[in-house]
Formats: sequence, C-alpha cells, structure tokens
Amino acid sequence: MKTVAPTLLLTAALAATASAGVMQTLRSPDGACHVVVSVSDDGQLSYALTYKGDAQAMPRSLLGLTTREQVPLGKACVNAVAGKSEAVSRTWNNPFGERAQVVDAYQTATLTFEDRPTGLKLALECRVYDAGFAFRYVFPQQAATSVEIVRENTEFRFGADHRAWPVYHAQGKYQPERLSTLKPGAERPLTLEADGGPVFALGEAGLFTFARMKFEPLAGAEHALVARLDGPATLALPGATPWRYVMVAESAARLLEQNDLLLNLNEPSKLADTSWIRPGKVIRETSLTTVGGKACVDFCKVMNLQYVEFDAGWYGHEYDDASDARTVTLDPKRSKGPLDLPEVIRYAKENGVGVLLYVNRRELERRLDELLPLYKAWGVAGLKYGFVNVGSQKWTVWLHDAIRKAGEAGLMLDIHDEYRLTGNQRTWPHVMTVEGIAGNEEMPEAPHNCALPFTRYLCGPGDYTPCWYNGRVKNTRAHQLALAAVTFSPWQFLFWYDSPGLYKGEPELDFWRRIPTVWDDTRVLNARIGAYATVARRSGDQWFVGTINALERRTLTIPLTFLAPGTRYTAHLASDGAPDGSDRTRVACETRVVTRADTLTADLAANGGQAVRLEPLP
Repeated sequence: MKTVAPTLLLTAALAATASAGVMQTLRSPDGACHVVVSVSDDGQLSYALTYKGDAQAMPRSLLGLTTREQVPLGKACVNAVAGKSEAVSRTWNNPFGERAQVVDAYQTATLTFEDRPTGLKLALECRVYDAGFAFRYVFPQQAATSVEIVRENTEFRFGADHRAWPVYHAQGKYQPERLSTLKPGAERPLTLEADGGPVFALGEAGLFTFARMKFEPLAGAEHALVARLDGPATLALPGATPWRYVMVAESAARLLEQNDLLLNLNEPSKLADTSWIRPGKVIRETSLTTVGGKACVDFCKVMNLQYVEFDAGWYGHEYDDASDARTVTLDPKRSKGPLDLPEVIRYAKENGVGVLLYVNRRELERRLDELLPLYKAWGVAGLKYGFVNVGSQKWTVWLHDAIRKAGEAGLMLDIHDEYRLTGNQRTWPHVMTVEGIAGNEEMPEAPHNCALPFTRYLCGPGDYTPCWYNGRVKNTRAHQLALAAVTFSPWQFLFWYDSPGLYKGEPELDFWRRIPTVWDDTRVLNARIGAYATVARRSGDQWFVGTINALERRTLTIPLTFLAPGTRYTAHLASDGAPDGSDRTRVACETRVVTRADTLTADLAANGGQAVRLEPLP
C-alpha cells in the first residue's frame, strides 16, 4: 500500500478581512451566519465566522492536520480554487427523533488546494446552516492510497473569555467555568455562552471510522481551543475526516431547537426496512428471576411500558471472562434465581412486551457474530452493549461494525457507557439510545439536570434512567416526572432503581403512562443553563411539557402560543405539592381548560419541577 511519507501540516489563519489569495464566502439561509474561507498569499487556509454582524464571533483560527512525522510541512498551500457555492434546501422524515420532519437547508462550497511540500491534494468541504458552520477535510483520489494522521490542529478561537460548560469524561457532571480555565480533554459537544449572547456549541458529526475528537486549550493563545484526537487515525484515500461544527444561536433554547444539524451531517438510513424498529419505555428487571420478569411484564401493561430489560448478571459476572452470554447462568452475587428466560420472553410476547438483554463488551468482543443470531432466535427485541471501549480509531471502527451488525440482525440497541452519538443514529436508526451521560444511576444535583438539555442533549439521545421511589433522588418528584419530557431518548428507561411492587396507583404517574418517546415537534420555552428549562414536545395532537428547576424557588411562565389555534385543550398538571420545599415527595395534580391565548404558571420548589399534558377537547 502506498502511503504519504512526510508530515503534513495544513494551517489556516482565520481573518474576516482577508483580501489576498483565494476567498470563499458563504452565508446561512437566514443571513445571520457569515463565513469566509480563504487561502492567503503565503498559503495559509483560513475561515472567519461572523454572527449577526459581529465579526469577532470567532476571529483568526488555524486549521490543520499532522501526519506521521512531526515536521510542520504544508504551510504553503498552492493551486487553491474556490468552488462554486450551492444552496441546498430539502426536508426528510424522521420517525425516531425530536422532530418528525427535519429541514436540511444550507449553503455549501468546497475549497480545493495542494500541499506544496508533499504534493498531496486536499479540500475543505464547508456548509453554513442557520444553526452554524460545519466543515471537514477531504482527500480526493490521488497517487497516495492512505494517510496516517497523528494530530489535528483545528482551532476554535473566540473574541472573549466566555462561560463554558465542560465535562472531561462523557458521564461527567456539568459545572460552569471560563474558557480560559478549561483543561485538556473537554468533551463534545462543548457549550460556550458569550455575555449577552450568542451561545456556541462545538463538536463533531459523522464519526464512524476515525479517532474521537475532544478539546484542549490552545497554547499561547487567549480564549482559544484546539482539537485533540484520541490517538492516530489512518484514512484510506479517497476519504474524509468526520465533520467539525460550530453551532451558534442567540440563546441556549435555540441551540436545542436546532440540534438536527448533527443528523443532517450524516448519511440517510442504511437499513432498507425500519418497520421493526420500535421506540418505547423500558423498566429494568432487578431481581433476575422468572417471577420478577413476569411481574415487570404485568407492570408494563399497567403503565404502558413497552420493554423489560435484564441487566448485568443474567449470564454470570459481567467482568469474569469465564461467563458465557450464550447461556442463562446467574451471577450468585446478584440473584439466587431461578430465571427461566425463555419463559419470560414467551410471556412478554404474549402480552405485547419486548425483552432486552444487557451484554458486557467482553462477550461482545469475543463472540458478537455468534450472539446476534442467537438472541434473535431467542426472540429478544434488542441489546444493551455495556462498557464499550471508545475513543481510538480501533474502537470506533469496532463499535461501528457492532452497530451495523446489530441492525442487519434486526436488533435494536442501547449503548453504554462513555459513548456519545454524533448524529449517526440517522444512518443506523436502530440505535435507540446511548449513555454518555451522568443520569439517575449517579443521582446528580438539579443544576446538572438543568444544564443537560443545552449541553449533552445537543448531540442526541441520552439514557438518563429517571427514578421515582428511590430515596437517594435529590430532586422533587415533580422534577423527576418532568424529566421524561425534558430529556430525549427513544428508549426511555423509567423506574430505574424501582420495582413494580412499589407502585400504589399514584395519579401523577399518569404522565409517564401516557408520554411517548419520539416526537413530531420540540420547542424550548424557558432556558437558563444550569438553572431551569421548559421543554414542550408534541406527539400527534397532544403536547407534553416538562419544566425542571434548580438552586432556588422560582416561578416561571409558560405561554401556550404553540397550541393549535381555535382549539380548546385540557391541561393535566402535576406540580410541586410543596413549593416551599417542605415535602419533595408530594405532587399536586389538577386539570383546567386552556387555549393558545393562555399562560400557565409553574410555581417551582428549589430543585423542583412541573409536568403538563395538553390534549384537545372533543
């Protein structure tokens, strides 16, 4: 195989006022986002982002890739040609997302050039959406057949020391800090708030066969970050890196409303038939027994849940290499049994309920090709991949193959633990949810929950696993109830630390009984990162509105202007029964008739919440 021998360093000086060399100008369809991409006289590739007239939104940033040796060659790009810009506007249907119809509208152009020292041909493919700017490095077909990239030098510079919302591993807890204090290894997406706006989010899309990107401070520069790859990556040529994006909006609320950007940067579904993919609500069976499994099935019928999941322990200790996921062999530390899994699957099917199985990465890595058809033959509906390795190119490729194979076998997926999606659930829609989130397994504080919609959930589904009865929950029950609407997960795991025997017919749980898990429309009505959030989601003609609060008692207004005109609705409200914080377990339920001219009030306890279902009157 012929490879590129020396090091390639493509640098890009970002300058909105660049006048020399070759320039490419792109604007978003709404005109708010303006990007200039250029190659200067000295061969430096550049891009500039202006937002609503602010030329300092993202000033002077460098782009680049380093291959194999650490020699900074390739600063002089030659034969640059600005491609013809093209306006693209289309829509596509998404039955598994936050919006049933996705608008894919942008202006695009590709700037082509050569690296003078190596003769390698490259291009920067660019798209500018209303939601922001996306680009990727493209290597067309040429004499070289592969290139090994050891470092990415893509920079993200900003005009001031913005407030940032980082975590340093995918299940970290969000706390604000300044851009100037960020440490290496910040996860993506990374949200940044300029004082007075706008709000940015940085990340990657379409990660299938490359090394994962994170962020680190750019040495010697203020208010700047640089891409950080999790190890080297070899690209077969022709080929392209994943997309890098800068989402930008006037508010945090608008960021979440525009997060289909990631889906639009991915290819359409590779599954010809998706009729077998079924979103739904899930309860985890905690006893690992036949009796417990059947009790969960019965509870699913009562609570309108669609799945029962058997987690770690059903085939032995998940960390023991002697455990065999082809057998039902209980881990004695988790259960004394008995567990007749075929009988539970039969009983579940008889009652219209699916069964999901957890399998640790050890067994997946060892015998995935054997397990997938076996589980399909058992009648299992889907799998939860546990503790998958992530980050390096090796494990990115392995996991992508494991996702593809599950889809081809007709099995849906939940992927744990540090994995986050990059919009690739559009390509493989049988991926129902992933973890990569600090949820109720870890009982985070309410400020973390109020940051999640505008940080972690920008990149898609998160398996938060809301609880109800567990005494370790730090928020009010109305807050917990609202999480099912605020968070997005086509498989919504509910009652995570709970069991069916705890249920006493609580009327407020009708919100969980009736809520779906995928949506026709999503609106964000109130947003302050880390403080509060109100998210309204529509399924058919019903709306489900979740409000969560942190830090202090607060009253929020919820205008109902999103409702259909000329229609009266019954509003079913479940609110903090003790807004003064004296009883976080009490939920007050009421109903009232409303129209789009009305405004609801959420009287919220500290760490409280409110859940509302709106259904049209006959």
